[in-house]
Amino acid sequence: MANVVVVGAQFGDEGKAKVTDLLANNADIVVRYQGGANAGHTVVVGDETYKFHLIPSGILYPGKICVLGPGMVIDPKAFIKEVKGLTDRGLDDSRLKVSSSAHVTMPYHMALDAAEEESRGDNKIGTTKRGIGPTYADKCARSGIRMEDLLDREVLKEKLDWMVPRKNVLLERMYNHPPFDAAAILEEYAEYGRQMSKYVCDTSQLIFNAVREKKNILFEGAQGTMLDLDHGSYPYVTSSSPSAGGACTGTGVGPTIIDRVIGISKAYMTRVGEGPFPTEQDGDIGEMLRQTGKAWAEVGVTTGRPRRCGWFDTVIGRYSVRVNGLDCLAITKLDVLDEFDEIQICVAYRDKTDGTIHKELPSMFSKFKQMEPIYKSFPGWKKPTYKIKNYKELPAEARRYLDFIAEELDCPVAIVSVGPTRDKTVVIEDPIHGPKRVLTQAVNP
Repeated sequence: MANVVVVGAQFGDEGKAKVTDLLANNADIVVRYQGGANAGHTVVVGDETYKFHLIPSGILYPGKICVLGPGMVIDPKAFIKEVKGLTDRGLDDSRLKVSSSAHVTMPYHMALDAAEEESRGDNKIGTTKRGIGPTYADKCARSGIRMEDLLDREVLKEKLDWMVPRKNVLLERMYNHPPFDAAAILEEYAEYGRQMSKYVCDTSQLIFNAVREKKNILFEGAQGTMLDLDHGSYPYVTSSSPSAGGACTGTGVGPTIIDRVIGISKAYMTRVGEGPFPTEQDGDIGEMLRQTGKAWAEVGVTTGRPRRCGWFDTVIGRYSVRVNGLDCLAITKLDVLDEFDEIQICVAYRDKTDGTIHKELPSMFSKFKQMEPIYKSFPGWKKPTYKIKNYKELPAEARRYLDFIAEELDCPVAIVSVGPTRDKTVVIEDPIHGPKRVLTQAVNP
């Protein structure tokens, strides 16, 4: 038995869905623990491509229970549409479970998200405008609507009658937005509740029972460590906790049940939206990394926005290993680097204001944007890797590149992805049952 957390170790979009899909084969339950429809996960199985926003990617395996945990915020309309898209392709939705405690993204949340983002002007955060932040804000203000409320018309009416007029005041007076009709929302969302009632349950109890029965549980996060509300590049973050600690608070289980934490990183770096990105590359290098025109180009699944691209950053990597307690890494999209003559890795930062060298991420994120990267160069391997199945078959230069990342982050690389499909994967060591990572060195702050 192993209970494993899969977490993004960069700015999100690291390829978590492919790794989760790969590991889900050995899991009994796959649990999504935070975020909402702002997430976009792509899984390629043979000639079929699946794009997920709310539903855990483990749904592609027969017999796996897939849970949307209480730490998520759920857009019912998007959920129903996503489920229909999967059932139309022959997938079984009876294994889907939705937490009764998960909060609901309402239409006024999406309106506020869009209006607030536009009002920021040049200081935009880069949200997906899916209403995620305002939903979490209402949750924290203890005025949110939960999935259980959609199942009780009287409770839902009472909450909407109180909430909608207050949201209308804000929307009309601050943003010149037309008001919402509480009665219309009641009818629409009560119907969503009727359609979703078969999925809604106490998922914390379900997971706890599975732990007692020695089942294998895979905890799946959305976004990435550097977008974590507490530990990311604030304020350019999401509104939840994608880091490994969020797996406990977002599902209702204690930390003692977690056996391993696997971090997912691209062989380079990408970021969607605003915020500091020290290793970002413009021009030809950025375009080569972005792979514009290819089916798996660096474009956001949810927004369709081109991703900003840059070289691998070990400063962020070390930080992610530390705050998540990573036991091992899965490196995705190594094949993207196949055509490069020279590849660079950021090994430290130099503060542009005073020249100070930083091997670790500055504790004050206001200083993060002042950092410029210090690079170490590696020769490219100039050979295709997409057909390789064994680590020893990788070009020597590629192995050196991966070994350097593992050494710099003091964290072994267990999986390497060399293409978008399941079979384009090189397993170096067992990512689930491998040894727990042992701290081998202390780093001076």
